[in-house]
Amino acid sequence: MVSSEQQDADACDGPPRTRRLGAWVAWPALVVVAAALVAFTMVTHLGHVSRHTLVVASMPYWNIQSDTAVVLANRGTVNEASPWIYGLSASGAIVPQYAPGQAPAIAAAIAKLRAAQLRIVPSIANVTGGNWDYQPIARILHNPALLRQHVAAIVALVQRQDYAGIDIDYEELQASDRNAVTLFVTELARALHAHGKILCIAVFPQTAAPASGDSNAAQDYAALGQAADQIRIMGYNNHWADSAPGATAPIGWVRSVLRFATSQIPPGKVVLGIPLFGYDWPARNAPAAPVSWRQALRLSRQYQVPARYATASQAPYFSYSDAGSTHIVWFENAASSKAKFAVAKADGLAGVFLWMYGPEDPGTWPALRAVLPIGRPNASSTSGTVP
Repeated sequence: MVSSEQQDADACDGPPRTRRLGAWVAWPALVVVAAALVAFTMVTHLGHVSRHTLVVASMPYWNIQSDTAVVLANRGTVNEASPWIYGLSASGAIVPQYAPGQAPAIAAAIAKLRAAQLRIVPSIANVTGGNWDYQPIARILHNPALLRQHVAAIVALVQRQDYAGIDIDYEELQASDRNAVTLFVTELARALHAHGKILCIAVFPQTAAPASGDSNAAQDYAALGQAADQIRIMGYNNHWADSAPGATAPIGWVRSVLRFATSQIPPGKVVLGIPLFGYDWPARNAPAAPVSWRQALRLSRQYQVPARYATASQAPYFSYSDAGSTHIVWFENAASSKAKFAVAKADGLAGVFLWMYGPEDPGTWPALRAVLPIGRPNASSTSGTVP
């Protein structure tokens, strides 16, 4: 869900991470029974009642203490937490991304989230030593024995820590991995479901079927949506660190992404990723620096340039001059997030996940409650530790 830039320690920030069922039944009693079975299946596998919206706090390890405090301050608004904490070693073993000295803080944060009755579904990313790494996951995907071992290791982790499930965030894959990725997700879903656990898959945004040479082609929306319980679409980075300046998630683009996604995946499985970060682009062909809402606000005040709001993109922006260089900043605030919450509601999605990169606009939370019907927190358990 993120790129590999380093976090701003002062702000506790880090890198931003891009149907149909119908049959006529003659007997009304059978209709009631069928409906009850469908409802039971949704509760069992998705862990929430369909009339409520799933709100996931995606919490990177570098900011997990601050994020936990924010989530607890908005208790009842979030019903699932996904600490972004696991990576892969060079050999493909599941390992913590954080330094050993951070383990007590990570464990304490997760314990508080459990005590608040939040469902815990941590993320595993193919990050090795702080960088995205294709080779370890490539070896796993294309070696049947290693794939089986990897599936078993994930299930063992989920059971040992008594998590509600797992979120898989494997990026920088290749089009040639498409069938192997589908097989992996199918096998992992089957293994987790056998233990009453859920599987979430983070996918890149697509507005149409990707070309065969596109890395997005590794993710078959329809096949993954059939196997997994949640498809978490990273609805951001339409503009990114190496692109021209612009909104990271312009509303028209978000609508296009969801239009394609819901043509391939049941809307009740789609979870829209909403960014709580932006970028600061320098004028001279250098990569943009990721910024949180707080950092953007600080820059706006420091250089005395009020932010404007682009109604077409539904995002705030401003420019400032520093040492003769003109910077352009696009970021997210409560208004821009509210626009995306409204799209998620209109499209009948399962819910949203908030990529909690760093300190966000406090108005995001009342905006969320004003738009989406939030259900009660629903944890499968309250025990478990972090290794």
